[in-house]
Amino acid sequence: MSKDKKSGGKTATDPSAKDTHYANLRRAHRDAKRERGDIPTPQPQKRRRGGEDWKPPALAPDQVHLYGLHTVRAALDNPERKKIKLFVTQNALARLEIDVETLGIPVETVSPQEIDKVLGPEAIHQGVMLETRPLPVRRLEALKDSPLLLVLDQVTDPHNVGAIMRSAVAFNAGAVITTQRHSPTESGVLAKSASGALELIPYIQITNLADALGELHKLGFSTIGLDSEGPAPLEGTFSGEKVALVLGSEGKGLRQKTRETVNALARLDMPGAIKSLNVSNAAAIALYAARLYLKA
Repeated sequence: MSKDKKSGGKTATDPSAKDTHYANLRRAHRDAKRERGDIPTPQPQKRRRGGEDWKPPALAPDQVHLYGLHTVRAALDNPERKKIKLFVTQNALARLEIDVETLGIPVETVSPQEIDKVLGPEAIHQGVMLETRPLPVRRLEALKDSPLLLVLDQVTDPHNVGAIMRSAVAFNAGAVITTQRHSPTESGVLAKSASGALELIPYIQITNLADALGELHKLGFSTIGLDSEGPAPLEGTFSGEKVALVLGSEGKGLRQKTRETVNALARLDMPGAIKSLNVSNAAAIALYAARLYLKA
């Protein structure tokens, strides 16, 4: 067979065909990294225009719209997630690789623009949106058998909380605990930032953080608050068989009441010129250190 055999109107040795092949591979690799959150998504203002007049539709208290391929796949696979309806483009449906006949919920084929009308011009939805109910409420007493927990003291940015959830799942933490006020509720933005982790770890919102820390103490947890001015390095502060790491808000850090309630305050020693980290980065480092301690 000749090496010049044509395929799709171009020869196999056509440089443009080779370029197209490698461009498709690069695009698929880049999309996969974006789904995992390893690289940032494009700035919405560069991707879409004309969204200045968009207003979000009113949602019922028990209505959540999840979006993005990885997020929706994880939600569909979660037996505890009550699914209502899937809205998807033809292209996204092929990429989801699901059997519509056995899905058990209505599936509506739509255009990307129809999803834009619901989610807004800034949502990187990748052609898929899932209407669901919120996940079941979890209680602290259900976590007594988990040796590692993460507690957030009014971390408000859903992107940070989503990134923290991914790290918590990666290091097998039992839950992410946060306050009901000044913390993001379950939402499409939070779920997209978590890139599937919201379906894999309990996200527990409590009314009073000091009371919750007291309850964790009764369950046998040693609570350690991370503070850049902490009296000792984190790795020398661990004690006991159960650890709950407590991280403060992006700007103010831990509140005074939280500082007074935790068993200990500790710092992440950083020898470089920068002495503070984004809360999601600090959480990942602290979780790694805690895992090393618990495995020892």
